[in-house]
Amino acid sequence: MRAAMLAPFDLLQFLRNQPLFADVDAAALARVAAACRLRRFDRGEPVLWVGQSCDAFFIMARGQVRLYMTAPNGNEKVIELVGAGQSFGEALVFLERPCPINAQALSDVLLLEVPRQAMLDELQCDTGFALRMLSGMSRRLHGLVQDVQTSALQSGLQRVVGYLLRDVGPDQPGPVTVCLPAAKATVASLLSLTPEYFSRVLHELESVGLLRIERRDIRLSDPAALARHAAGQA
Repeated sequence: MRAAMLAPFDLLQFLRNQPLFADVDAAALARVAAACRLRRFDRGEPVLWVGQSCDAFFIMARGQVRLYMTAPNGNEKVIELVGAGQSFGEALVFLERPCPINAQALSDVLLLEVPRQAMLDELQCDTGFALRMLSGMSRRLHGLVQDVQTSALQSGLQRVVGYLLRDVGPDQPGPVTVCLPAAKATVASLLSLTPEYFSRVLHELESVGLLRIERRDIRLSDPAALARHAAGQA
């Protein structure tokens, strides 16, 4: 992984491939690229922490980061898992307040740091850029609202099944293999479940033949049957 992290990186091409910068002209893109900074983090290293000043947002180039909060009793709640091509921290830049969350590298990470001023300069001269940024922030907010609704209105089993089927079509025939993007404890926290409960649900579903657990790979024998099983638990 470390060798891949040190491989040459085409910053301009990377920005050009991001939806946020897709329609930015070459001169503006070059200005943004000149202001950006590539940053590397080792697995387990903090990327952001509560109370830190936020004067940039980040676009993931390689690796994965978890965004999380820590309760006074030490319990952690994972808010989001951010992978390659995704961004985080945009809203914090506009708020100009200390960071309210933590971010930690779940693998060796390469990310692009986009300074606040570079973003503000582009917003002032490109209304399309502003609309794309608002669209991206709105999608993230909508996703967080959905997560809250899911946690409040669905049982633990339904949350687990919904997560496993999130990228699987309702009529897709089995078997289908779903790879968990992080350790089971991290995914459990993302779903507002304890690791023990998350594992218990998986093993119960395995015992009735609806899936098979192979470390992080979850093999779904019949996605439609799994969805019907969860619906029957409502």
